[in-house]
Amino acid sequence: MRAIFLVDNGSLRPQATHNLRRVAFALSQQLGETVQAASLLHSNKISPDEVDGIPAMTLGPAAELSAENGTTEIIVLPFFFGPSKALTGYLPERMAALQARFPQVSVRVAQPLVDERGNNDLRLAKLLADNVRDKYQAGTTPHVALVDHGSPIPDVTAVRNRLAGQLSVMLGDDVACVAAASMERREGDEYRFNEPLLAHLLDTPEFQTGPVILAMLFLSPGRHAGEGGDIAEICAAAEQRHPGLSVITTALVGEHPGIIEILHARLRQALDGERFLLELPATLDSAH
Repeated sequence: MRAIFLVDNGSLRPQATHNLRRVAFALSQQLGETVQAASLLHSNKISPDEVDGIPAMTLGPAAELSAENGTTEIIVLPFFFGPSKALTGYLPERMAALQARFPQVSVRVAQPLVDERGNNDLRLAKLLADNVRDKYQAGTTPHVALVDHGSPIPDVTAVRNRLAGQLSVMLGDDVACVAAASMERREGDEYRFNEPLLAHLLDTPEFQTGPVILAMLFLSPGRHAGEGGDIAEICAAAEQRHPGLSVITTALVGEHPGIIEILHARLRQALDGERFLLELPATLDSAH
């Protein structure tokens, strides 16, 4: 018996759980098999009243419940852009703890949305381009900033930089330029690869006047990308510093209908054993 989980990092904001469930439901319909929504952390602290009376689950307990009910194969589909520490560190540790209790269960983790070593997939950049074009104003040539959260892992920042390059080619002469930026970064020179920070980029001569379209490399609304979140505060502060600046924020990538197709492709690759991020074979034959 197989269980499939669409997994995000987790948020204390109910909007993130709503979006994860919406995407999991759309994937279930496309696949013809149930895809369950679960977070790695945090979401189980949301009051059930805020998420339609159905408690939000984290992956550990959800997978254990599934194993108790006879599941022997677990497929984890990451709702992540790149191979963050949550996927390469925390997730395998949590699944190893599951297998210690249920040694007959195998676990396979699909590739994240951007598979750096896979085929050159332009679909995510196309979604970003759609979102930017939705915000075009006639007669203007905006500057575009592609902003992500910022990561302590260089491979995750490399994903953002690759997408910024692809987006620049797709938008062409319709925009003045495309630059990548992070919302925040850790202290220390070893994390300089996250630069520029969005706040710093909006202080540069090119970006401090005229329209700037902020291409949001975020999957779900939450503390950072939601209404009145950190990104909104950074932009409002920059507009106060620079009266000629106008920042227009795009929709989130994870709310674009096209995200389903990319996730479905990653899931099929994992189900078919073609490409996946990680495999933890069962340590006990389920026939025993």
